[in-house]
Amino acid sequence: MKCVGLPIFVVVVMTACAAAVGLAGAQDATKPAYLNTSLPAEQRAADVVHRMTLEEKGTQLLNQARAIPRLNVPAYDWWSEALHGVATNGTTEFPEPIGLAATFDAPAIHDMAVVISTEGRIKHVQAVRAGHSNIFEGLDFWAPNINIFRDPRWGRGQETYGEDPFLTARMGVAFVTGMQGEDPKYYRVISTVRE
Repeated sequence: MKCVGLPIFVVVVMTACAAAVGLAGAQDATKPAYLNTSLPAEQRAADVVHRMTLEEKGTQLLNQARAIPRLNVPAYDWWSEALHGVATNGTTEFPEPIGLAATFDAPAIHDMAVVISTEGRIKHVQAVRAGHSNIFEGLDFWAPNINIFRDPRWGRGQETYGEDPFLTARMGVAFVTGMQGEDPKYYRVISTVRE
């Protein structure tokens, strides 16, 4: 299974930097560009990546990305899943995607994804307040799975929206837009499409 969305690294680093800045108070002109929330995300990401050593960059390529204290980048665990609810205790579990596809109701999938992402953000805030970043506590989710399910010998068909490419596309778009929200600057969470 392949995760699409390499730019998620950039978004996660930017989210971490924004969280660190949020605690620091007013913007200071002497701060590096990556800490200036008024700059475009692409510029901030380029700045923080430019400041990282090769070793620091390497530590960010694992699902358990290490902290970079000198840059105020906290540790972060990328492994979060939400095909039909946040994969952790205390959250709503919805039917498997193959069953959801049988509804042919893309607006309902969108509404469901709003609930999932809201619960995911709550779980993330609880983890941050508790002072840790563990598996299933991040803001990026490996969902939805948009594989076209045409061979029943593949054992993960229940994770997909079935064999119809048109329906899968409609459900996938509804899920992603529901997860990420409509704010033009801030995503509620990041939905990383799996295929």
